[in-house]
Amino acid sequence: MRLAKIIAWLGVIAMTAALYHGFFNGNFFEDGSLLLSNPWGIVSMVDLYTGFILFSMWIVFRESNKLTSAVWVVLMMVLGFFAGSVYVLLALYKCKGSWLDFYLGPHKARLVEKAKQ
Repeated sequence: MRLAKIIAWLGVIAMTAALYHGFFNGNFFEDGSLLLSNPWGIVSMVDLYTGFILFSMWIVFRESNKLTSAVWVVLMMVLGFFAGSVYVLLALYKCKGSWLDFYLGPHKARLVEKAKQ
């Protein structure tokens, strides 16, 4: 669990630095149009958003509140894995060392009980 927290913190720090660099040293629309004019840029964007969608599916499953899920999904789509790293970090601290709590969130009790039947 400690290693997972370190990796999540590194993700938050790396994404903060990358977003800062992009916002202050780049031009979102100019750079974006260059990226989308390159076939490998398109591949990278499809790959990235496929990852965002798959990760968002876990968030939607894990969260019991639909509004909370929606907010996290929007944050994922806008801020990428900065939001994903923050989400994982918060989940790691909330789970108090239990991997089942980390992965399943509030659904753990119901799913564990169902598995016993």
